[in-house]
Order: sequence, then C-alpha cells, then structure tokens
Amino acid sequence: MAATARSQALLRSGVGVAAAGVVALLVVAFVDLGKADQIASVTGVVLAVAGLGLSLWAQFGHSGGRAAPVEASGTRSVAAGGVIGTVVTGDGVRTPPAPPAPPAGGPTAGPVTASGPVTASGERSVAAGGDIGNVSTGDA
Repeated sequence: MAATARSQALLRSGVGVAAAGVVALLVVAFVDLGKADQIASVTGVVLAVAGLGLSLWAQFGHSGGRAAPVEASGTRSVAAGGVIGTVVTGDGVRTPPAPPAPPAGGPTAGPVTASGPVTASGERSVAAGGDIGNVSTGDA
C-alpha cells in the first residue's frame, strides 16, 4: 500500500509542477512572446530529461536490483520470495496433488516476487512473496 501512496504523491507532484509551468509560461507569453519561447524550449528539454530518468527508474526499479530479504526462522519453517507450489513440513504427510494447470491459450501470469521482506518465524510457519499453492504443516 505504501508504494501506491508514494506513486499517487509523485503523480500529484508532477501534475502540480506541470500546471505551475503552464501558468508561468502563459504569464510570460502575455508579457514577452520571444522570452516565453526561449523559456519553453529550455524547460521542455529539462522536463524531457527528468521524465526519461523517472521512466527508467520506474521501469528498472529503485531497489538497485536487489531481491527482497527472505528469512525463515523456526523449526521446519519455509519462506520464499516468489511463488510456492507445494510445502509439506509434517511427518508422514503425503505430498498433495499439484493444482490443475491453466487452460491452454489462457492468460498466464508472470513470476511473482516480493517487493518487501518475506519472513516466516515460528515452528512450521510458511511465508511467500507470491501465491501459495498447497501447504501441509501438521503430522499425519
């Protein structure tokens, strides 16, 4: 949720800066059209470079390419930064059948990975940064 709030704040800031720039250019245009043209040219180049930088930052992430920390502590605990298909931590438990495959030609989701830390603490705890298919933590 914090990333969404941050994105909204950045969006609103960008819209505010753009609106202030348009108002400033309109005021200068009424006073001196030649000066407004020069200011608009320089401002356009600066904003284009800033936009390119922000686009690259948004596309490739600002975490420096590092994966989120994954930690499992406790007897038989399991943690994964992405999707977990099947986990069995109990004694004498048989592995449950795999979930059915998605229909052919249907939409397929890409790999899901955690954007924040994934921690499983406590005996037989399970945590994942993505979906969890089947989990059995009890004894048979």
